[in-house]
Amino acid sequence: MDAPWRRPLVRTVARMLVISACMVALYAVAPLDVRFGAASALALVGSLAGLGVLTGWQARSIVRSPSPWLRAMEALVTSLVVFLLLFASSYLLMDSGGTGHFSERLSKVDSLYFTVTVFSSVGFGDIVPVSTAARILTTVQMLGDLVFLGAVGRVLLEAARRGAERRDRTGRPDVHG
Repeated sequence: MDAPWRRPLVRTVARMLVISACMVALYAVAPLDVRFGAASALALVGSLAGLGVLTGWQARSIVRSPSPWLRAMEALVTSLVVFLLLFASSYLLMDSGGTGHFSERLSKVDSLYFTVTVFSSVGFGDIVPVSTAARILTTVQMLGDLVFLGAVGRVLLEAARRGAERRDRTGRPDVHG
């Protein structure tokens, strides 16, 4: 007999993998070869604000979910993938505007790799921002990383805690995805 938590967990993990794979596939085929300029910077700021709104919507959804911890895990992974792809796209757009922004020309893989090394604060040093604009964008990402890890993580985990308390008060089991 199946454990009651197994099916929702499998569905949640499958959804996270499919959504993440689709977002990465969109990044892979997106025509990111225009120059990074004021419009790109505004698009990044707007997208990050949209991610903040999405996080608030996800928190409300988590609180009402019959499986708040699974829903929080899914929301965190989805938000992280969007966050990383926004910056990877920005770095790629910046580099496509001409050489001199990074220590080497960036491919889509290089941009994503650089974004993840900055996010994880590993910073191998093989790709480094060399222009002022690239250093500013990298600094913005580093500050955004702190906000993401602190605020977004806290909001989603608090929503999961509240959702679990609500579920416990109503007596409904945590077996839905």
